[in-house]
Amino acid sequence: MLVLILALAYPLAIVVFRSFTDPAVGIDNYVWFFQSAVNRTVLQRTFVVAAWVTLVCLICAYPYAYAMTIVGKNVRLALILCVLVPFWLSGVVRTLAWVILLQDSGVINSFLRGLGLPPVKLIRTLPGVVIGMTQVLLPFMILPIYSVMRGIDTRLLQAARSLGAKPWRAFLQIYVPLSLPGVYAGAIIVFILSLGFYITPALLGGPRSILLSSLVQNQVLSLLNWGRGGAMGVVLLVATFVLLAIAAPLMRQKHASSRREA
Repeated sequence: MLVLILALAYPLAIVVFRSFTDPAVGIDNYVWFFQSAVNRTVLQRTFVVAAWVTLVCLICAYPYAYAMTIVGKNVRLALILCVLVPFWLSGVVRTLAWVILLQDSGVINSFLRGLGLPPVKLIRTLPGVVIGMTQVLLPFMILPIYSVMRGIDTRLLQAARSLGAKPWRAFLQIYVPLSLPGVYAGAIIVFILSLGFYITPALLGGPRSILLSSLVQNQVLSLLNWGRGGAMGVVLLVATFVLLAIAAPLMRQKHASSRREA
């Protein structure tokens, strides 16, 4: 508790305090934020990118986590190792590797030219940002889903098939609902982490793919305007809490109904 207070609560309180007092006491920083069309656009883009990253991570992570539960021990260890390796590398190194792959003369476009296909603009675009962020955040989606999947009793699927259910129907109506807690946990983790990403969007994105974290960095470090930077951070934090407060009951209700159907 002491560590949380010193490392999280106290700095957050300072940010909130300065957002209302720097340079003058009041809500001028928040009025400035919502009156600026650029700020509103960047805030919307930040949530849209976070949603896309969460969706792509889910599409990639679910079959990967399921494969980890059905393969042998040695293959499972290899798959787990592939998930953990990114944690051992610097985020800057991984992002720079994506710069090499996605740039106009990079590996991907060179391969497309070799096939006689036109090159694709990936660097300095939102799709490039989504690709880079997905690669970094994918383990945070895989691990929660796998932790839930490995506890599912596969005999339930065998019982459903013995009663005449087709394999795909047994999987969709029994296995998928039981794995939803891991999906929800991974989605929340990835979505929240995506909102605060800075390095990857800064290196892979362009002027039209700036996220709110870049604006905060510009206000605090470049313009030394702690009040406006703090207001941006508080707006992002409050918006995140509001979305989670709305989504949490819906997810619990959907999960409860899915378990009853299963």
